[in-house]
Amino acid sequence: MSSNEATTTRVAGIAELEPLVGTRLGTSSWLTVTQERINTFADATGDHQWIHIDPERAAKESPFGGPIAHGYLTLSLIVPMFGEVLTVESLKMGVNYGLNKVRFTNPVPAGGRVRLAATLKSLENLPKGGVQVVVDGLIELEGSDRPAAVVEAVYRYFE
Repeated sequence: MSSNEATTTRVAGIAELEPLVGTRLGTSSWLTVTQERINTFADATGDHQWIHIDPERAAKESPFGGPIAHGYLTLSLIVPMFGEVLTVESLKMGVNYGLNKVRFTNPVPAGGRVRLAATLKSLENLPKGGVQVVVDGLIELEGSDRPAAVVEAVYRYFE
């Protein structure tokens, strides 16, 4: 479980995605969620709650035993991790269309490592070209049986 090697699905074009519906696309490499990354996210979002940015206080007072990553920081890490999981060579543009479901099921401690395991749930052709895909994602937390987050993400791809 601790291998840092990503497993990637590579396809030439979006037509090759349809047969992959229902299959696991791959797993990203492990990404360390450093205290510096947590602090930078706090600065970017204005969420400076002490459970994230004050390691001493979090060690003494939080039920987590130390600082934890913001849930939305954990969620945002899908972007670089999913880029490792699926490559569609012919894409001119891909957009994050939204999220159908997100649950933060396990806090990510500062210094913890996460990775994305993704399955292609569905694919729909769009009326003006391109496809919409729904991806089931587990943001796994190294050393834990419970994922940090469970996500159903929606992307649109155009050639």
